[in-house]
Amino acid sequence: MTMLRKGAFRLITAGALALSLGGCSLIYKTTGDVLQAYSASHTVPYLLETSDLEMACSMNEATKPLLMSFRRVTSEPHQLGVLMSLQTGGCMESEAREADLRGLAAFEAGNAEASQDAMIVQRRLYETTASRYYDGWKHHQAYYGEAAQGECPSFDSEYDEFIYIAGLISGLQALNADIQSSGAAGVPKNMGSLVAESTRCVDNEKWWGVPMGLRATVWAMIPGSVPQGEDPFERLARAAELGEEARVRLTHVFQVIAAQNKNKDELVRDTIRRHVSEVEEHPANEQWRLIDQLATHNIRAISDRMWMKETGHRTPVDGLGTFWDDQKSDAEAMDLEGIL
Repeated sequence: MTMLRKGAFRLITAGALALSLGGCSLIYKTTGDVLQAYSASHTVPYLLETSDLEMACSMNEATKPLLMSFRRVTSEPHQLGVLMSLQTGGCMESEAREADLRGLAAFEAGNAEASQDAMIVQRRLYETTASRYYDGWKHHQAYYGEAAQGECPSFDSEYDEFIYIAGLISGLQALNADIQSSGAAGVPKNMGSLVAESTRCVDNEKWWGVPMGLRATVWAMIPGSVPQGEDPFERLARAAELGEEARVRLTHVFQVIAAQNKNKDELVRDTIRRHVSEVEEHPANEQWRLIDQLATHNIRAISDRMWMKETGHRTPVDGLGTFWDDQKSDAEAMDLEGIL
């Protein structure tokens, strides 16, 4: 009788444990589904309405492991993966740019060892940057499929379209960062053409000229990729106009990158000046404030590097849109004489 009781007890205990573990799995799945839905409906829109890039970086770097871990108990949150990989890649890219500036400053100061060390750090950081951006592209492909190889995906909402575009940006950024790391992250070399082809699936005017901006940037950067009869810089100029009209000026960044690649220094300067003027005169679209702030952040980073190479320091405070060799106005000259 005692043996029967012991056997029954063990059976009941095992059953209770199984039910308990099964219950935990159900709770985890439900929690994951709720967090995915909440993030898409509220967290992402909230962040996009802010202008604090540092806060967005901190949030994404802190919460990405938690949110992405729910793939173990429910469907993988690919759309969140696209956005969070793009954001965390941008965070790491900012660190890589800082290392680049330190290297340039050390070089200008004649400190070869410090310059070399900063360049080593920069390359390592760009490898991580490229890996993060590339993760975003992988999530994009897993969720939307390969548009370059077939039909365009059907979009259920504006959010779907936005994440699609974010994935394209992540792909192109992955390629750029991988080049900076000498190919350490292993991003496919045909990434540019894949991104360019995939831009056909979203409306150019609705999305601030970004689809055409991406496509034209690829044309400007990859030899032999320009279709007959097309001018990348004419397309970029039109894309920039659409961004200005929407007050989401991300296309200015594409314009500067393409111009730098072709050594069009005056266009680089003119675009930076225009960006500053547009931002001062026309506040960012409130729904997409973070995207517009991201554009300014990238424009400033490009300006900082230009200033550092020429002067040994980054863009002066309140000096974005100005350059070291600008002709001073008569009023500025008079003020300076008065001070002296």
